[in-house]
Amino acid sequence: MAAVWSANLVLSILLAINLLTDQFVSCNNGRRTGDGLDTDTGFSITVEHSFELDDSPRFRERGVMVLKGARETTVSLSQAQLSEEDRNMLKEVAAVDGLYRIRVPRMSLQADRQTDRQSDGFLSAFVRACSMVESHLSDVITLHTDVMGYLIGVSIVTIPGACHGAEVEDEVDLEAFNTTLSIMGPVNAPAPETALFIERMEQEMEKKGKNPQEQKSFFAKYWYLILGGAVFLMATSSAQPPAGGDREQN
Repeated sequence: MAAVWSANLVLSILLAINLLTDQFVSCNNGRRTGDGLDTDTGFSITVEHSFELDDSPRFRERGVMVLKGARETTVSLSQAQLSEEDRNMLKEVAAVDGLYRIRVPRMSLQADRQTDRQSDGFLSAFVRACSMVESHLSDVITLHTDVMGYLIGVSIVTIPGACHGAEVEDEVDLEAFNTTLSIMGPVNAPAPETALFIERMEQEMEKKGKNPQEQKSFFAKYWYLILGGAVFLMATSSAQPPAGGDREQN
C-alpha cells in the first residue's frame, strides 16, 4: 500500500512539473541563428534589430523564434552573436544616447493561420542603447496577442533598465544575447459586482428605515419655509382692500 501511495505521489509531482514547464517562456542559449532549430512541428518568426548613429532604422536579422504547440504555444529563441563591428557600433550609439530597436512581423501565432503571414507589416519596440550595453545584452521580449492569437504588440526591456555610464568590455559583455522571451494574451477585466452593489444599497435603505431620526418628515425638514410662506400670505391678504371699497357711494 505504501509503495502504491509513493508511486502516485511521484506521478503527481511529475505531472505538476510538466504543467509548470509547459508554458510559453524561453531563454536564449547564445546559439547562432539556425543551430539546432527544429521546425518540424512548428513555425519560425524572424526577429530583427536596428541601432544606427543617424537614428534611421535599418533592420537586420537578430535571431529566430520557433513556436510549437496547439493548445498551449511554446516558444524558443536562437540568436546570433554580435560581430565586432556591431559591438563597436552599439557602443557608439549608446554614447550619443541613441536607440536600440527590434521588430517582428504582424502575424498569427496559430500554425493553421500562416497564409500571407507577413502581409500586415511589422510590430516594433525600442529601448535606449546605453541600457542595452550596460545590461550586457540582457533583455526581456514579450509578444502580445489578442484573443484569436494574432500579434498586436511587442515590448522589450533590459535588466537592469537604467543607464549609469558603466564601462563594459566588448568581447566579454557584448558578445551573446541573454534574452527571456514570453507570450502574453489578453487579460479579462473583472466583472462589475452589480449584485453586491444592489445588496449594499438595500441594506443601507433598510438601515435608514429602521432609524426614526433619519426619517424626518417634509414638515420637519422645511418648517421654516412653510412658516415664512404662511406669514407672507397672511400679510399680503390683509393689505388688500375689501371688495367694492373703491366704488363711489350715491
